[in-house]
Amino acid sequence: MSLFNTSRLLNKTVLITGASSGIGAATAVLFAKGGANLILLARRADALEKVADACVDAHKGSGIQGGGKVATVQIDVSDKTQVSNVLSKIPDELKSVDVLVNNAGYVLGAERIGQISSTDMEGMFNTNVFGLINMTQTFINEMKARNSGHVINIGSVAGREPYIGGSIYCATKHAVRAFTGALLRELVEYQIRVTEIQPGMVETEFSLVRFRGDKEAADKVYKSITPLTAGDIAEEIVWAASRPPHVNIAEVFVMPTNQATPWLIHRGDK
Repeated sequence: MSLFNTSRLLNKTVLITGASSGIGAATAVLFAKGGANLILLARRADALEKVADACVDAHKGSGIQGGGKVATVQIDVSDKTQVSNVLSKIPDELKSVDVLVNNAGYVLGAERIGQISSTDMEGMFNTNVFGLINMTQTFINEMKARNSGHVINIGSVAGREPYIGGSIYCATKHAVRAFTGALLRELVEYQIRVTEIQPGMVETEFSLVRFRGDKEAADKVYKSITPLTAGDIAEEIVWAASRPPHVNIAEVFVMPTNQATPWLIHRGDK
């Protein structure tokens, strides 16, 4: 027995969506330190290349022999045509994916029901739900054929309890939770693991996107608390992936100590 043994990740191929920043980028670097090979997917090519360079450096710095291959694919997972063609963009040596991390997702706006634009609704569902499902369907049959693999979906506290001003985002994350639960049950006869990571408040550019670039509003979300970091969630993802093959971490619900629910938050200034 050892503490956080990452040796099982050596030479495993890990595909991460939304890998250009935040949780996805931090997860990629941590997998690289563990000796995994990486396929990094995101819309922003320039940012993706910077993360790829960081992964190469992290692998070199680890001193681990083996693994460390990194490929990048510019893709918008909300576009089903791009997802259906993703395999053609992946190098042949990395096409057999051991761990699929469905991380791409976002929230936009805090409008209440009756004021939400159809564009915002469709964007969140196309990325958070349909993108995740389409990515899973792209790789799951090959995993089943070799009786091996791991699907890790990034859910949210919003998938456990809805909150005011988050109806659409909460609906997408409830859908992710339901889909992940069904997938877990459908794959019980295979040696394929299924995990959902459900973070609470994590300080990344996520909040900035929600408030449409309004930094003051975004910063107010984390005022007087110590939120989770992208690295905190990356550790949970990599920990779940590095368990022995007979161990499946089905669900990880992780929040900062200041938070108990989406709305029950203790702030030091109150």
